[in-house]
Parts: sequence; structure tokens; C-alpha cells
Amino acid sequence: MTVVASYNIRKAIGTDRRRRPERTLEVLREVDADIIALQEADRRFGTRAGVIPPHMLDEHSDYKAVPFDVRAHSMGWHGNAILVRKRAEILHREVIHLPSLEPRGAVMAEIRLDGRAMRVVGMHLDLSGLWRRRQAHAVIAHLGACERKLPTVLMGDLNEWSRMNGCLHDFAHHFSFAHCGKSFHARRPIATLDRIMVSDQFRISEAGTHLSATARHASDHLPVWARLGRA
Repeated sequence: MTVVASYNIRKAIGTDRRRRPERTLEVLREVDADIIALQEADRRFGTRAGVIPPHMLDEHSDYKAVPFDVRAHSMGWHGNAILVRKRAEILHREVIHLPSLEPRGAVMAEIRLDGRAMRVVGMHLDLSGLWRRRQAHAVIAHLGACERKLPTVLMGDLNEWSRMNGCLHDFAHHFSFAHCGKSFHARRPIATLDRIMVSDQFRISEAGTHLSATARHASDHLPVWARLGRA
């Protein structure tokens, strides 16, 4: 089994409006997933540095960030990052350029973990429903063009408030959704904005939202997770 998770960390700024990356790391340790897609993992301006210092990630977690090498101090691309266990082998990684009015993007990595290869996509989609659908189509097309067919998991903050319309309807033609539950707002969850989707090579055995006391204060989103087996 492989446990995956997605978490919009809000630049490590909690509901108390304090930036505390050590608190974000505490939540990641609680979730204890093998692969985690992060959103809002970099500062938006200046050097767009990652909000979790590399030394802190290295010294206080079992994770390493997939290097996308777009900006020297960034953890990811437009705030999207992928964390994997330190023992994981990173076979390939790239950014996915998305059509957008505001800065948006997605990241993709091919990973071998415990002898098995898989593809992971992390994304943070637009606030506009029209642009979300265009971005979903871009991600689907990008995956369809990949020469190597691998079991695939897609994760991120899709910003879709509907139950199964808009971009969710588009993704559902190709992927199955994990039923993780409501993840926003962290103090009183009312919306299922954060999603995990898988290709038919995966079987979802369990899924949920991480509801610890620390998670309720570390970001305005809660982490979502899923336990996956091979179909």
C-alpha cells in the first residue's frame, strides 16, 4: 500500500496569521504519507523561496522535495511541490504549463518507491471555473501524451465548490476520485476543495481528511489523504 496526501499549506501561515514552518512540518509528520503534493509552498514574490527551509525538511522529516530546478530558492513551480520519502527514487520530473490569467501551474514526477514506479501530478487550479476547465484539459492532454504509461495519482487544490461539475466532471472521464471529505475552511470545513484522483491501475482502499488540532491551525486548508493499492 502507498499513502498519498495533498495539502495547501498557505505559505506556512496559520489561521493565527503567523508563519510557522515548523508547525507545517508537524502536520506533515502526523499525516505520514509516502508522497505529498503541496500547494502554496513558495513565497509569491521576490526570489519565491520555499517557505519550508531545506535544512528543516532534511533534519526534521523523512521527506525530500522533488527538484524542479525552475528557480534557485523555490521548492516547486508556482507554489506546487511534491515531497517523497527520502528512500524514493526520482525517475523523471517536469513542470506542466497551464493556460491561466493568474500565475498557475502543475508539477509532475515519476517515482519508484519500494520497487514500484508511479506518476504523480500536483496542481493548484484557478478561481475561475472557465479557466479551471481549461487547466484540467491541459493536464489530461499532457498525461495522455506521455509515452510511458504508469499508474497515476493527481492531487491538489482544485478550487471547485461543486459536487461533480466543472473540472471535476472533466477529470472523472479519466480518473477515479478518493472520497476524502471536506477540507476548507480548516477551522470549520464546509467545502471539498482538495482532491485526490487515480488512474484505473490503482485501488483506493481508504481516504479521509486529517483533522488534528495542529492541522486546524497550521493552514486554512486541511490535508487530505488516500491509501492506494494496485488494482
